[in-house]
Amino acid sequence: MSEILVHTEAGVMTLTFNRVDRKNSINVAMYDAMTDALTQAAPDAAVRAVLIQGDPTVFSAGNDIGDFMAAAAKPPEATEAESPAIRFLRAIAAFPKPIVASVCGPAVGIGTTLLFHCDLVIAGDNAAFSMPFVNLGLVPEAASSMLAPQMFGYHRAAEALLLGEPFMAEAALEVGLVNRVVPPTEANSIAQAQARKLAAKPLSALVATKRLLKMSQQAAVQERIGVEAESFAHSMRAPAAKEAFSAFMEKRKPDFSKV
Repeated sequence: MSEILVHTEAGVMTLTFNRVDRKNSINVAMYDAMTDALTQAAPDAAVRAVLIQGDPTVFSAGNDIGDFMAAAAKPPEATEAESPAIRFLRAIAAFPKPIVASVCGPAVGIGTTLLFHCDLVIAGDNAAFSMPFVNLGLVPEAASSMLAPQMFGYHRAAEALLLGEPFMAEAALEVGLVNRVVPPTEANSIAQAQARKLAAKPLSALVATKRLLKMSQQAAVQERIGVEAESFAHSMRAPAAKEAFSAFMEKRKPDFSKV
């Protein structure tokens, strides 16, 4: 069975993370599937809104650690300038129609940062957001180094990105990352209802309004995604990240005292 389920009904294309046994960690095939779905949906008149959802127990544990380690093992010249993750981020950041997300349980790394590119976010009261890039010897992605300070304010963004500690649904509501906090068993259905409300509205007005909302930062977001990607690729091969990945696989606490 596909690890990304794609279903379109009533004008809403729903993308569902379907890898619960691996906490919906996102691998290369999943990034490609989501990028393809968004690319096809953008000009498709039958798709008027998109919903991204996970399971009531987990949204996503972030990037698949095996993919991280495989990419880090490649020589720099063998690495694609635009990885599947970056292509997905560029696609979701540029998507012209409304995107709704339903988030329950852990939303780690890109599981949180992709939400900066959604227009409405419904969170279960069990949602736990985290951007632990520094803890892995890495840097932020998805233009979160720009968008988090804009949304949270600098000091809260610094706390989230420098400490990398989880913050819960109510804190996410307070800083504006989510619109509503609901019981986890209701989150997907409420998000679907919101997406269908959007899909019932005039598409031309939705697209024009979203374009106006994002007009002042669209180019800057794409530029920041590229700058972060370069730094991310460099950090991924640095000693700190190698120690973090090794510690993860060996189920021990990393030792950054020499890096």
